[in-house]
Amino acid sequence: MKRSFSNGMHPTALVVVGTALIAVTYGLVRLAYGLVLPDVQADLGLSASTAGGIASGASLLYCVGAVVGFVQAARHPRALVVAATLTAAVGSVGMALAPDAGVFGAAAVLGSAGAGLASPALVQVVMRNVAQAGVSRAQTIVNSGTGPGLVAAGLVALVVLPDWRAAWLVAAGSAVLAGAAVLLLDANADTDTHDTDTDTDTTEHDTDTTPHRPTRPWFRRHTTPLVAAGLLGAGSAAVWNAGRAALVAAGADRTTSIVAWIAIGVGGAAVVLTARWLADLGHRRAWAVTVTAVAIGTLALGLAPGQVVVALVACAVFGWGYTAATGALLTWTAAIDAERAPAGASMLFVVLVLGQAVGGAVAGSAVDAVGYGATLMGAAVVTALAVVATTHRTGGSVPARTEPPVRHGAGW
Repeated sequence: MKRSFSNGMHPTALVVVGTALIAVTYGLVRLAYGLVLPDVQADLGLSASTAGGIASGASLLYCVGAVVGFVQAARHPRALVVAATLTAAVGSVGMALAPDAGVFGAAAVLGSAGAGLASPALVQVVMRNVAQAGVSRAQTIVNSGTGPGLVAAGLVALVVLPDWRAAWLVAAGSAVLAGAAVLLLDANADTDTHDTDTDTDTTEHDTDTTPHRPTRPWFRRHTTPLVAAGLLGAGSAAVWNAGRAALVAAGADRTTSIVAWIAIGVGGAAVVLTARWLADLGHRRAWAVTVTAVAIGTLALGLAPGQVVVALVACAVFGWGYTAATGALLTWTAAIDAERAPAGASMLFVVLVLGQAVGGAVAGSAVDAVGYGATLMGAAVVTALAVVATTHRTGGSVPARTEPPVRHGAGW
């Protein structure tokens, strides 16, 4: 594929707006559900188990979006950006205008699809617009957009809550702006329907005959990261869906509980500062370190939700660990098969969020049965299993005879 750049500013601007699209679709739409949940429950009468069911449905539709991206990202990333923008915006408007819990739940499920569509699309958009030497850093920055998005969601919440409907209208407008900006700055739009724009017939032939979709050996080599991703998703669901509600139940006021959510976003944003260090660790060690942080943050929140300082630190550690762990997953799949990195990113995120679907439903029921503290402690144990899984090398490495050349930074 040819890459064309009008000047040095264009790739930088694209990375900024790509980060913004991730910030919106993840931080302001998909993950903000847990932020506004206590206020929605008060107005619409949602039980913890019903709220968990909505979260699971949202996770499942996220997976549908990610699977579509898994199939189409290599050839139609712009179409996926449009779809991500529309689903996030329409879902947010639907939640803002919802007259009852049923409509709110359906809109929340729809809005979550935007994140699943955006992830693989931006992998491809960044790869075809950013010079090879800068792809790794660009992908890391875009992937860290969840953190700033969570911070933005928290700041919006501080201003508008308990008017949670206004928060969703802000999210809808932000989605439209970010998506439009990505489309405007995608300088290689003409490559959407053609994988290559080559100078020789031989290169074109080689690309056309190289499948973008993972093969059976690909799945065998990905056994370990797939299992690990599912466990991280299941374990992290309790904090994402019930973390703020746990603080409120422990006596935290509205401002404190929202600031704790902002702390999750600050932790996620701090991943940019540790990106080089994590890269030097290698994907397996980086995974172990970051997932351990998620487990520790979850456990601390379950043990001491009423202690403000502990809760804030726990949320920051959780946010850093979760965001960095997703980056480690993407580095992992790129190390296994760089040519299928966009598809690998989609598949790992599908499994991660399928885990969240299961974890969200279980956590919602567990809260009704045993309370927030025990639920969060159980979630920490599940998260820790994601570290244990990587000690068994049942996959995740390419045999020496068949290892493809690794294009560093191909992951998202």
